[in-house]
This record gives sequence, C-alpha cells and structure tokens, in this order.
Amino acid sequence: MFFSQAGARPQMWEVSPSEHKKWVEVFKACDEDNKGYLSREDFKVAVVMLFGYKPSKIEADSVMSSVDPNTSGILLEGFLNIVRQKKEVQLYWNEIRHIFTAFDRHYRGYLTLEDFTKAFRQVAPKLPERIILEVFREVDQDSDGHISFKDFEYAMNYGQKRKQHGLDLLKEGEPL
Repeated sequence: MFFSQAGARPQMWEVSPSEHKKWVEVFKACDEDNKGYLSREDFKVAVVMLFGYKPSKIEADSVMSSVDPNTSGILLEGFLNIVRQKKEVQLYWNEIRHIFTAFDRHYRGYLTLEDFTKAFRQVAPKLPERIILEVFREVDQDSDGHISFKDFEYAMNYGQKRKQHGLDLLKEGEPL
C-alpha cells in the first residue's frame, strides 16, 4: 500500500524536564496516601488531569491488567511509561489530522479525488495518475467517492502497522 511508504510515523518523543516534572507531580498528587503507587481510581484522576478525559473501563482494565500482581497499583515508573505512550499516540493522531487538514483545502471534512490528486502532485509530482487513482480507491473504504478522516486515518495506521511488522514489501517505484 502506498500509504505505508508515505504515512506519518509515530514520534519517538523526548520528554522535556518540565513535562517529566509535571507527570511526577501529578503522580504524587493522585497518590494521596503516599502509598507509592496509583490505584485504579487514582490512575483515572491522573489521566483526567493530564489529558482532559476520564479513561473508559476498557482502558483502565487494560492498564491495571499490566500491573505487577505483587504491587497494588501502578508504580511511578510504569505510570511514566503509560503517560509517554499516551502522549506519543496523541502526537501521532494530531500529525495525521494535520496532514488530512492540509489535503482538505476546502474544509469539507473529506477529500475528493481532485483534492487527493493535487496533494500528491505536490509531494510526488512524477507519480502516475493511475497510481493516484488506485490509492484513492483503496483508501476510500466505503467507495462513496470521498475520503473521510476515518478512511484516511485507517490508511495511515494500516501503513504504519505493516511497517512495524515488516510486511511492507512494496518498494518505491514498484507498481501497486
């Protein structure tokens, strides 16, 4: 898939000292009894403080299932890793949104073949028209002639997952 070649890539994001300090402060603030760990409820409060939303039961269950059974909750180091991962995902999603918005010049919330072609002409001027059309059709999941953000996000993530798993066999310049 072409997007596996051109897709946004998750940032290996360096945490600034001030950001790290903020995360530690949030951990300490949520660890009210100075237990040295965050309970499930403490974790939810910390996510609200850092990301502005209450995690779902599924997200909380997922995090808590990864906790060492010998501890009663999430230790500081584990919390910092979780927050870093969440921040990287947030930055990656923002990057995908930014790319989509740059392609969506008319702010309609979807891309037409014309929008798509203009975008590709800027980044890959020698790419044959038929390849652009094939990629458009592949990304347009419901074949409605428009690429929604959901379609675009799926294509970008699909390409990234293929790269991460070594499945990206399409070489540059090779026909689809």
